[in-house]
Formats: sequence, C-alpha cells, structure tokens
Amino acid sequence: MLDADFFRRWITAAASSIDQQADRLTALDSAIGDADHGSNMQRGFAAVVTALKEEAPDTPGAVLTLAGRKLISTVGGASGPLYGTLLRRAGKALGDDTEVSEAQLAEALRAGVDGVRALGGAAPGDKTMLDALVPAVDALADGFAAARSAAEEGAVATVPLLARKGRASYLGERSIGHQDPGATSSALLIAALAETAEVSGE
Repeated sequence: MLDADFFRRWITAAASSIDQQADRLTALDSAIGDADHGSNMQRGFAAVVTALKEEAPDTPGAVLTLAGRKLISTVGGASGPLYGTLLRRAGKALGDDTEVSEAQLAEALRAGVDGVRALGGAAPGDKTMLDALVPAVDALADGFAAARSAAEEGAVATVPLLARKGRASYLGERSIGHQDPGATSSALLIAALAETAEVSGE
C-alpha cells in the first residue's frame, strides 16, 4: 500500500529529475515549440515541492491535488493546465484514503490521462505527452518498471511523428524528426514513480 509519504517522495523525485533535465527539455522545445518547457516545468515543480513542505497534505489524493493546483498556477503555456489536470484528476480519483493500492493508483492516473485528453483534444500518435502517458498507464498493471519502460519508449517513438496538436503542429512536416518535450517530461514523471517504488520496495 502507498501512503502520503510515498507520493510526496515521488513528486519530489520528479522535481529533482526535471531540474536536472531542464536544459534538455528546453532544447527539445526550442526545435518545435517556444523553448521554455524546461524552465516552466522547473519553476512549477519547485513551487510544488515548497507547497508540499508548507502544507504537508496527509493523504495520497491530497498530495496530487495540491501538486496539480500548484502547477496550474505557476507553469506557463499549455503545460501547466495539462500537467495540473493530470495530477488533480488523479488526486480526486484517489479520494480521502490514507493508503492506496497500486491498482487504485493506476486507475487514478487513467482518470488523469482522460482529463488531459479532454482538455487538449489530443490522442496517442499526435506527438504529445499522451504518447508517453497512455502506454505507461496501460503498463502499470505489470508493475512500475514496466510503466517506466513504456513511457520512455513512447517518448522516443514521438521522433518520427507529425505533430497534430499544440505549438509543434504549426510546423507541419518540420515537426518530424524531433522528440516531443511534453512526452519527454511525462516519461521523467513516470521514471520518478518507478524509482520511488524501487527504493520503497514496492
């Protein structure tokens, strides 16, 4: 079972990974976007970590709901609302339970992904964060490591795709040949989850 401390450690690990990879995310975004994905995500997740320390939410759902709310208020562009929706929807799906199972987390993340689909109007194959998140959630039934592999493979698989949504879609065929920054940061989020589970012995 996974408690609030597990979720705090997951989000803190994700923030650390995004901080380390911010320059890479911005470089990816400079090719097909506004060249600010790394700095925006870095700022947003730093604010989330601060908020988690200050407010100390005591349930898994409250951790994710707070994280989502903070991302919406601090991350510019489309990333804030999309990531915020992912985590807020997942948090609400978990409810007020003090501990949740891996199966409950998988279902909650699926609810979050459905929220991202609805908000952005994208689908897998459109060269967005969904190309990492959808296979990751599907693979969670086989464990956290499987989800991590699926997310990383999904992010790499965006390279040959034509962008159909978001800023990159304005480039048309020039978007082909570049890895999607949103899918890449989503893979970092899932990798942090897998690493947290590994350290926790889950």
